[in-house]
Amino acid sequence: MQDRNVQDNGAAMRKVRFGALPERIAYEDMVETTASSPKDPARGTYDPEGAANLLSCLAWDLVL
Repeated sequence: MQDRNVQDNGAAMRKVRFGALPERIAYEDMVETTASSPKDPARGTYDPEGAANLLSCLAWDLVL
């Protein structure tokens, strides 16, 4: 009998402390959307000087 009473008291204490789950948070409240910046047309253009620099670094990486 004593064990049953102790279990009931423990269950009652847990119910008081953790009785209800927190409310659900909507996905829209967790996500923030911002507009992106416009695409830079000069970024995608070919730059021969930059390509030579990149290839020389790659060559040194393969040597080392």
